[in-house]
Amino acid sequence: MILAGDIGGTKTNLALYTYKDGALEIQVQHQFVSQKYQNFSDVIEEFISSYKIENIEAVCLGIAGPIINGVCKTTNLPWTIDSKELQIVCNTSKVKLLNDLEATAYGMLYLNEDEFVDVNPNGKKVDANRAVIAAGTGLGEAILFYNGENYYPIGSEGGHCDFAAQNSLQDELLVWMRKRHPEHVSVERLVSGIGIYTIYEFLKEKNFAKESKIMLELNESDDKNAMVTKCALEGDTLCTKAIKIFVEIYGAEAGNLALKSLSLGGVYIGGGIAPKILPFLLDGNFLNAFAAKGRFQETLINMQIKISLNQNTALLGSAHFAVDKVR
Repeated sequence: MILAGDIGGTKTNLALYTYKDGALEIQVQHQFVSQKYQNFSDVIEEFISSYKIENIEAVCLGIAGPIINGVCKTTNLPWTIDSKELQIVCNTSKVKLLNDLEATAYGMLYLNEDEFVDVNPNGKKVDANRAVIAAGTGLGEAILFYNGENYYPIGSEGGHCDFAAQNSLQDELLVWMRKRHPEHVSVERLVSGIGIYTIYEFLKEKNFAKESKIMLELNESDDKNAMVTKCALEGDTLCTKAIKIFVEIYGAEAGNLALKSLSLGGVYIGGGIAPKILPFLLDGNFLNAFAAKGRFQETLINMQIKISLNQNTALLGSAHFAVDKVR
C-alpha cells in the first residue's frame, strides 16, 4: 500500500494506492479541512483509523511549505510535519516529504494530454527543463530539471520573492501594497486566492468603477475572492479589471520563473484558480505578460504553456514519487 498526500493551507487530501503491474490504483481517498486541525498527526491518525489501514509500504506527502532535513513547518498552517514521526505513525521507514509544488511538478509528468489546456498553441515541444507554477491558497513554484533522460522535481519558495510592477497602474498597486505590508510585498500577496480580492480593494479605493450591488452586499463570511471571479465572468467592470490585473501579474511571474529555470521544455500551470478563470488566461493577456522580457521575448514566446485541469495532480505526483523513488 502507498499512502500519498497533498497538504495545503485550505484542504488536505490523503489517498491510499495499490501498485500492480506497473500501474497505481486508488483504494481510498479523503479530503480534510486543514484549518479544523491543530496538527497534522491528528489528520493522519484519523485517516488510518477511519479506514482501518494496515501494511503501509511507503509514504510520500506533498506539503505547502519548505522541507528542511525531513521536517516541514507549513507556511499557511500552524503545523510541523516530521518524517521521523510519520515513520512511527505509519509503521514504515520509507517516508518522503516533498514541497507541494515538487509533488505537483512530478504529477504533471503522468497526466494525459486531454487533461491540459494550451495557453500558447504555437509553443514548441522540447525535451528540456520545465517550470511549474500554481496559484491557490498561496503561490507555489517548482522546476522539473531534465538531465537528458529523466525529469527530477526541484522545489522552491519563489512565490515569496518580491512583487515587481510591470506598468504604471501596477506601480500604484505596489505603493498601495507597501502601506499594508511595509516590510515586504511578495508576489504571493497578489497571485493567490486572497490576492484577487486584494486587487479588487485597490481598484475600489481608486474609484476605478462603481461597485455592483452584489459586491456591496457581501457578508464577512462570504468568499470574496470567489465572488470577484464569478462577477468578472459575468461582465462586472470592477471585478473584470481585478482579474485582468491578476492574470497580468501571474503571467509576468510565470515568465520570471521560465527565465530563471530556462524552461525550454515549457511551463505548467497548476493550482485551483487557473481552471476557474480560463477565459481570462486564454485571451492573450497572460501570454503577453509572460513573454514581455525584452531581449528574451522570442525565447519565451516559443515555450509551451499548459494549464492542468486535474485537481489531484499533486496527489498523483506524491503517489508516483513514492513508487519511483521511495518504495
